[in-house]
Amino acid sequence: MTTTSLLAAAAAPMGAANFLTSGLVPMVLVFVIFYMLLIRPQQKKMKEHQAEIAAVKKGDRVVTGGGLIGKVTKVGDTEVEVELGQNIRVQALKSTLSQVVDPTARPAND
Repeated sequence: MTTTSLLAAAAAPMGAANFLTSGLVPMVLVFVIFYMLLIRPQQKKMKEHQAEIAAVKKGDRVVTGGGLIGKVTKVGDTEVEVELGQNIRVQALKSTLSQVVDPTARPAND
């Protein structure tokens, strides 16, 4: 064997190890950071929202996906009846409710 073939044979395993440290580790690190900063907080927020919507009861003030604010008058398994004004009631899917308004919250312009 010549010296160049020995050097080439010795460099082959180093190239594979070099790929792992220079290519794979940074990609894994980026994925971990992405998960910790974006995916995990979003999943936590989604679980809180689902729990809030599942706990809607009669008398709660809610905001629908269309931006309508009203008071819940009847709750079903998948639907709620929302009173938007005096004798104006609409049926809405629970999944379209965007939030439950805190009854103690006051508007900013008062």
